[in-house]
Amino acid sequence: MLETVNQYLIDLMGPLGPLIAVGLLGILMVLITLPTLLTKKIDPMDKLKAQTRNKNTGEGPALRTSRGTDKLDKYANFLEPQDAQELAGMQLKLLQAGYKSKSAVRTFHFLQFALGLLFLTLGLLYALILGGDDMTSRDLILAIVIPGGAGYYLPKYWIERRRQERQTQIESGFPDALDLMLVCVEAGQSLDQAIVRVANEIRAGYPALADEFEIVANEMKAGKDKVTVLKDMSERAGVPDVSSFVTVLIQSASFGTSIAEALRVYASEMRDKRVMRAEEKANVLPTKLTLGTMMFTVPPLLIILIGPSIYDIYVNLNGGGL
Repeated sequence: MLETVNQYLIDLMGPLGPLIAVGLLGILMVLITLPTLLTKKIDPMDKLKAQTRNKNTGEGPALRTSRGTDKLDKYANFLEPQDAQELAGMQLKLLQAGYKSKSAVRTFHFLQFALGLLFLTLGLLYALILGGDDMTSRDLILAIVIPGGAGYYLPKYWIERRRQERQTQIESGFPDALDLMLVCVEAGQSLDQAIVRVANEIRAGYPALADEFEIVANEMKAGKDKVTVLKDMSERAGVPDVSSFVTVLIQSASFGTSIAEALRVYASEMRDKRVMRAEEKANVLPTKLTLGTMMFTVPPLLIILIGPSIYDIYVNLNGGGL
């Protein structure tokens, strides 16, 4: 019977028919098993033990609470890391990329899983429909695995790119924000009022930095400790300039020195640093243009200078004419 099935698969899909059938069967088994894993309910005894342990150790509530507000809430145990440190690190990375929702981690892992399966299926369809019987086993595996890996790492690449763009925007707008804050403080406003005013003024040019200042202002209004609020802003931004600024403000508040004087000195340093970054990019530009100049200038020049001579040589070698 097995030989009959094997021969039938070979006649239907070519020499790689049995391998393709095994792959399709594996994908089918995964799709059948997923609903069981995703809809797995938490044991009431385990939930009670976790609540009792948190109450006794004073760790507070659990890592996540399901309120039914998100469609992915019931899949949280599958889509979120179970380790608290890993979960906190993923949340911080998404915050630095600008995704502040509570379900950001679940959405990220869901997209990784969904895109991985989607691209894996597309690779399999490509191998079945367009690959033909000439594809070797190695080409078949590469055509299936590479799209799946690309789909899995695509959300991670997107998050990292958004994170770098946001940090660049914060770094570029921070000197201007410090100058505005210095003007507000010297005009008699408190630090809280200056932060609110700066957030409103720079939103058109630097929305990411304006969002961070707005979060700081709202947390201060809610009564949160100022030092904790500033440290949280430093972690969310992930920019060394902001971390240094937070350190300056904390030291100024601890030693009782003038905030305006600290802002004046630090704002001057930030302006000088921005000029140095611009000069660095300007000095690197000729080196980057060298490769482009060689690629797009030298070959046409060689064709113009040497082309006629090569043509004459070719004509002479072929009997004086075409």
